[in-house]
Order: sequence, then structure tokens, then C-alpha cells
Amino acid sequence: MKLYYAETLAPRKACAVAGYLGLPIDYVFVDLRKGEQTRPDYLAINPNGKVPSLVDGEKSLWEADAIICHLAQRAESELWPRSVQQQIDVLRWLSWNSQHLYRHAGSLYFEYLIKPWVGLGEPDPSKVAEAQGFFRKHASVLDQYLKGRKWLLGHDLSVADFSVAVTLPYAKSAAMPLDEFPEVQRWHDQLNAFEAWRNPFPRRETHAVAHA
Repeated sequence: MKLYYAETLAPRKACAVAGYLGLPIDYVFVDLRKGEQTRPDYLAINPNGKVPSLVDGEKSLWEADAIICHLAQRAESELWPRSVQQQIDVLRWLSWNSQHLYRHAGSLYFEYLIKPWVGLGEPDPSKVAEAQGFFRKHASVLDQYLKGRKWLLGHDLSVADFSVAVTLPYAKSAAMPLDEFPEVQRWHDQLNAFEAWRNPFPRRETHAVAHA
């Protein structure tokens, strides 16, 4: 298997799950600043020109959430649950995250980390305020839900946890008001116990985006 990645948000979840599962994977760094994601050979793998992408034999997959589900299933791991009802619950959280928490936390990540990285200037205060407001709204939903639950599916760690939490390692550096949500913090602290979560990216000589 080959996992094409950059040191940015969506690939982080794919690299974290791959590392947690200990799968034999060749990691291929895609330099976004050099436009490697737009090269014809890469577009043949992922026509969207995005990262991550996974090549597993004859199969190519793009979209990080699909990739982490595939990796968990490939490893026959409980990260992809056996029960159909739990699988539906995973899909619920993946969908919720993409439309809500990830969307607005990702805006803060863009304003504070990506803009200076690519030379687009300082964070826009109005966009920051808007994104923080939505972050609070959706983190509040997550905070209430996590009361009495260890993980999103209850007692069982799943790919949903890796996906929904992926912006939180950048909370401090991207001005996400995470400290207002103790249950979310407690849940994320559990993920921080895993080396694959804390340090998901393969070692390289230079780093593309500063880590939290």
C-alpha cells in the first residue's frame, strides 16, 4: 500500500490511523507548495488534486474518511466496527464532522496556520470570530454527547474518534476555544495517549507545516 500525504489536516487522520494499526505502508510525501498534487501522474490517482490518497494493489482511494475506514477494515480492526448499527453510527459522526466541527475548526486552522505558511498574511478577524462562534456551537453538541461516554461509540474506540478529533491538536495554535469544553478535552487527552496520534507523520528532514 502507498499512502500519499502532506502534513496538513485531512492526511493527519489517515497517517494517524495507519500508524495506530501498524500496517505496512509506503508513505509518499506530496509537496503542496511545489504543486505536486497537480502533476498528471498524481491526478491519475486522485483527480481532485488533493491529499491524502491511498493505492492498495489495483485500488485507488481518495477522501481521508474513506481511507481510514478502508485501512481499519483491511487490518480487520475493531476501529471499523462489526455491527451494522455501529457502522451507521460511524457514518453519522463522519458526516457531522465534515459539515460542522471540521468545517469551522478548519477555517481557524486555515487563518492561523495555512495563511502564513503560503504567504497570505494575517488572520482575518471577522472570519476568525465567525469560525469561533460556530466552533463553540458544534463543540457544545459534542461536549454534551460525550458525557458518560469514553469514545464516540461508547466504550469502543473507532475511526470516528480519529476523524472528529483531527483538528484538536491545533487548538492552541489556531485559537480554537477548546478549553471551554471539558468533555471534549478529556476525550482528546485519551487520544493523546497514542503515539500515532501525537506524531502521525513519517519522519522527514523538513516539515511542511508547523505542528501544534
